Amino acid sequence: MIKVVKIGGNVVDNPQLLKQFVKDFAAMPGMKVLIHGGGVMASQMQKEMGMTPVMVEGRRVTDEEALKVVTMVYAGWCNKNIVALLQAEGCNAIGLTGADGNAITARKRPPVHVESLGKDVDYGYVGDVNAESVNAGFIYSLLEKGIVPVFNAINHDGQGNLLNTNADTIASSVAIAMANYKYRSKKDVCQRCEECTHCSDDGRLTHLTDLIFCFEKDGVLYDKDDDSSVIPEIDRERFAQLKAEGRVADGMIPKLTNSFKAIDSGVARVIIKHARNLSNSKGTTLVSDR
Repeated sequence: MIKVVKIGGNVVDNPQLLKQFVKDFAAMPGMKVLIHGGGVMASQMQKEMGMTPVMVEGRRVTDEEALKVVTMVYAGWCNKNIVALLQAEGCNAIGLTGADGNAITARKRPPVHVESLGKDVDYGYVGDVNAESVNAGFIYSLLEKGIVPVFNAINHDGQGNLLNTNADTIASSVAIAMANYKYRSKKDVCQRCEECTHCSDDGRLTHLTDLIFCFEKDGVLYDKDDDSSVIPEIDRERFAQLKAEGRVADGMIPKLTNSFKAIDSGVARVIIKHARNLSNSKGTTLVSDR
């Protein structure tokens, strides 16, 4: 089993919550990968440097100067702070951008038409990734050695350029890539294939992989103003109903859409929960169609 866990910026910004999450994550057995968002520090630093952060529908426009700031914050302070906290809990973590080990490549996003503005927007040094962008063999080589990769939102295009990338998309892409990565080792290969539930046609094995999104809510809420209204399980039919009723917020729709794509692509489960609940069963589980 491989668990790919993503924490949002609101967790990164909350020292107490982050410390508790790190403690629970470090105690979680088995192979695991952590992806984190950046929080508000990048915008704060831009302002302190006399720059004006530019956001369009919640997405950062990353020009050359903004890229320097987000790289310093995401790949620097945020990433290394999390790694240091994990090391203090006995978890041998390594902080990475996508450029390190050529772990994740990204394609620079072309200008996108924004309906609310009625025009195309160039997001600058912003990248898009998918499962094919992920160097699963490199990541697995770390996991085999008991090393926990901790990825931030900075990736590269293979042409010498860094790109700011959505952390949710990174998490989904990494989970899909690891779920489909075929490995072989003397320790793990079955002698009798009929007894192996995750053996591919060529005799190589794959790992069951879970994708876990941790943020500041207890799960997907039926009533956004009632934190106790967590929906324990959602399939596609239920998701369509929730959208039709206006029960899921704009920011949750792409997260759920990407989550179902991950399930379609081999991820075993997607779980959305509060960061404080990593070690228990609370939260919302997305399931394939019955």
